[in-house]
Amino acid sequence: MSSTATDVVRLLTVRGEVLAVAESLTGGLVAAELTSVPGASKAFRGSVTAYATEVKRAVLGVDAELLAARGAVDPQVAAQMAAGVRKALGADWGIATTGVAGPDPQDGQPVGTVFVAVDGPFGPGSGSASGGKVKALRLNGSRAEIRRESVRSVLALLLQELTGEQTGNERAQDTEQNGGF
Repeated sequence: MSSTATDVVRLLTVRGEVLAVAESLTGGLVAAELTSVPGASKAFRGSVTAYATEVKRAVLGVDAELLAARGAVDPQVAAQMAAGVRKALGADWGIATTGVAGPDPQDGQPVGTVFVAVDGPFGPGSGSASGGKVKALRLNGSRAEIRRESVRSVLALLLQELTGEQTGNERAQDTEQNGGF
């Protein structure tokens, strides 16, 4: 388990919020990382491994025209996956991964092209962009390394959103209430 996953679970638990995950290239690794954290059941709602493009459309509600025009490896697809899993599983936050881990290019995208996304309870004064955030990655390495870095990156993006919404005082209270972990 990573310290990022631990921090995500801790912050969500303190806030009384839950997370849902939509994964493509990571194939369940994000959910596995989160559920390796003791107490994750308080903050983790569930996940959808939408490896097939049709599952992205049918289960997560990704726009069929977008998928037909751009393929599954696209920033808007990642954003719609995060929003879709959030809605489908009734979560406060949704995160998503889509990309090409290799060995071959996909949808005209080279190996190492990855998009990670976060969709959450954004509102006025939250400091977050409306409609979620997407981060484009260009990763090198083996298939396993690309998948691992995708997991790390999507959790880091979520953590950035979670901590960006909190004040320093709330973080101090969180640590005190939870024994400093």
